[in-house]
Amino acid sequence: MKIDELALKKIAHLARLEVKPEEAGVLLQSMDTVLTWMDQLNEINTDGVEPLTHMMDEVNNWREDISANNLTRGEALSNAPSQDGTYIKVPKVIE
Repeated sequence: MKIDELALKKIAHLARLEVKPEEAGVLLQSMDTVLTWMDQLNEINTDGVEPLTHMMDEVNNWREDISANNLTRGEALSNAPSQDGTYIKVPKVIE
């Protein structure tokens, strides 16, 4: 498939791109290269090949979501910049 300048202008309009006249030649050549490559892909026999939904068969290994209290109150308060012995004190953010 060959793209001419009229087709390039239409594609640029649909894509909301501004193509300067000095860029048109390079862009036409680049698009022609891509379309030639796509034509080569169309020549490949894909009968019996299942379409892919993902490129890899990897599966996430999620950990089980279990609630656990791993930090004692004393340990938490020892790292707090401000505390009153029972709670961590934070600056007021709501008036």
